[in-house]
Amino acid sequence: MGPAGDAARPGRFFGVYLLYCLNPRHRGRVYVGFTVDPARRVRQHNGGRKKGGAWRTSGRGPWEMVLIVHGFPSAVAALRFEWAWQHPHASRRLAHVGPRLRSEAAFVFHLRVLAHMLRAPPWARLPLTVRWLRADFRRELCPPPPPHMPLAFGPPPPGASATRRRAGPLADPESEPDQDAEASCALCARSFQDEEGPLCCPHPGCHLRAHMICLAEEFLQEEPGQLLPLEGQCPGCKNSLLWGDLIWLCRMGAEEEEEDLELEEEHWTDMLET
Repeated sequence: MGPAGDAARPGRFFGVYLLYCLNPRHRGRVYVGFTVDPARRVRQHNGGRKKGGAWRTSGRGPWEMVLIVHGFPSAVAALRFEWAWQHPHASRRLAHVGPRLRSEAAFVFHLRVLAHMLRAPPWARLPLTVRWLRADFRRELCPPPPPHMPLAFGPPPPGASATRRRAGPLADPESEPDQDAEASCALCARSFQDEEGPLCCPHPGCHLRAHMICLAEEFLQEEPGQLLPLEGQCPGCKNSLLWGDLIWLCRMGAEEEEEDLELEEEHWTDMLET
């Protein structure tokens, strides 16, 4: 499937968003949720429970989606982030974040929690993007996000991540290496087993194929105290690679999706809490 086909598939996007209530009677209320389709999700919230919105937002609109964090490797990863953002007092990873102050607006408090989440493991090592959908709501996060997490503005470009990551050797059949010649790991020379797909460098012209554990060990030579790499240099083309991008590309090569990407945040949350 070419880039245009990938861009039409919503399953390439996992986001955790912050809603802000514009209703004068409830102005200042906020809501944190998960979505694979931000535009559709905000319509559901403003349409009420009959349109698929959450019960806590139903009848209190209009709601505006002002911020979204995206780039999660899976729906489950995004949902765990959502739960911690909703319940910072119950998350052991956020024990250092103080409770909401009496004079602190809900919006400001949620931004404070988010800032600390982006610096806390395991989220600090994910290839996330912090995107402001409303520039007039923008606030500086303190502490700021890690250097590898970009700040973006405006609506997420449809299918941008799928298009960008497909623009490597796997997207061009003529640049495919001979399968028999590339049937072994470039780092350990062992063959790949049927149940484990190789990690492939997405840069054009680079045909690196390696076991996940071999490439992880290669990347972690620069960070010996870590369990999960953040980024590293491709042993083949020497370009810088984000670990999250490599895992995403490997997952997209699977024949079946692991999640039903049309499921929205309330149903997923119910499954996780049972």
